[in-house]
Amino acid sequence: MDNELQIGLAALGVASVVGIVAYNKWQERKHRREAEQAFRSDHRDVLLEPGDGAADEVPAERLEPSMGEAEPETRRAAAAVRDPAVRKVTPGVPDAVDQRIDCVIRIEAIEPLDAPRLWAAQSEQLMGISKPVRWFAFDDAANLWRSLDAHTAGAFHWFCAAMQTVDRSGPISENDFLHFSGGMQRVAEQFLAVPADLPARGEALRNAAELDKFCANVDVQIGINVVSNGQPFVGTKIRALAESHGMTLGPDGSFHARDEEGNTLYTLSNMEPALFAAEEMRDLATNGLTLVIDVPRVPNGVFAFERMMRQAMQMADALQGTVVDDNRAPFGAEAATLIRGQIQHFQAQMASGDVPAGGPLAQRLFSA
Repeated sequence: MDNELQIGLAALGVASVVGIVAYNKWQERKHRREAEQAFRSDHRDVLLEPGDGAADEVPAERLEPSMGEAEPETRRAAAAVRDPAVRKVTPGVPDAVDQRIDCVIRIEAIEPLDAPRLWAAQSEQLMGISKPVRWFAFDDAANLWRSLDAHTAGAFHWFCAAMQTVDRSGPISENDFLHFSGGMQRVAEQFLAVPADLPARGEALRNAAELDKFCANVDVQIGINVVSNGQPFVGTKIRALAESHGMTLGPDGSFHARDEEGNTLYTLSNMEPALFAAEEMRDLATNGLTLVIDVPRVPNGVFAFERMMRQAMQMADALQGTVVDDNRAPFGAEAATLIRGQIQHFQAQMASGDVPAGGPLAQRLFSA
C-alpha cells in the first residue's frame, strides 16, 4: 500500500512539473509578444518585416568557438538554413490576402498544432459571420503560406485568418468584427496560442465603409434585350444560338460567355421569370432575352460590350426579334456609343483607385 502511495505521489509530482513548465513557457511567450507590441512603431521596419534577403530569419543561436578555432560565418549561416529547428520571424500575410479588403489576424501556436483541430475549433467559433473567412497555414519547411481547409493535414506553428470586409451586400458590421476578433482570441486561448497584430475596431470599420463607398460609385451592370415581334422564342433554338457563340449554361440559370481564363464576360438570361435549365429547354418558350455585362468584373469592358452587341444583333436576326433597351426603345448606334463611353469612364475610375476592373481584387469586391 505504501509503495503504491509513493508511486502515485511521484507521478503527481511529475505531472505538476510538466504543467508548470508548459504554463511558464506560454507565459514567457505571451509577455514577449506584449513587449514587442509595446515597442512596435507604425512605421515599416525593414529589419523586422519579411523581405527578399536574410532579414527573413532570426539569427541562429550563438555557437562558441571550439579548440580556439572560430567557425566561419558562411558555414554558420548555412547550418542555420539547414536546421529546421531555427525559428523565423513572424511571417508576413499570405500573397492571396489583400489588407485593403481583408481583416487579418495571425496566431502562433507554442507547439505545432494539428490543422484538423484548428479547423474544427474555428468552425465553431466563427460560425455565423456574414462575410467569407479564408484560412492559411505557414509551412516552415517551404517558407510559404498554404491555403487551409477542412481537408488539410499536418501541424503548423503559424495560422492566418482573413475576413473579407466588403462585397456587394455592403461592408462588415460591428457585430461581424467583434465576432471575428473575439472568436479568433478564443481559438488562440483554446490552444495556448498567441494572437498577433489584432486589428483596431474603429480603423477596420472605417476602412470598410470607405471602400464600400468607392465600390458603389463604379458598380454598374449594362443590359440590352432581344424581344420577339409576336412569335415567342423557343428554348431549343435559344440554346443552339447561345452555344454557337461559345456560351455555356451555368448553375445560375443563365448562359455565360467566358474569356480564355474562364471569367464571365457577359450573360444571356430569360427576360421572363423562368430560369434556363438544360432539361427544360425543349419545352421552354419566351418573349424576350437579356444580355448583361458586369462592368467591374470584366477586364476590357469595351471589347466585351462589342462582342455582346454582335451576338445580340445576330440572335435578333435569327429569332426574328428586335434589340431594345430597358425602355423597349430600339437600341441603335447612338446608344451603343454612349454606353462605350460609360464603360470606359467607370473602368478608368477603378484603375485610378488601384482596383483594376476584372482583376482578382475586383472579382472579390463585386461578388454577391
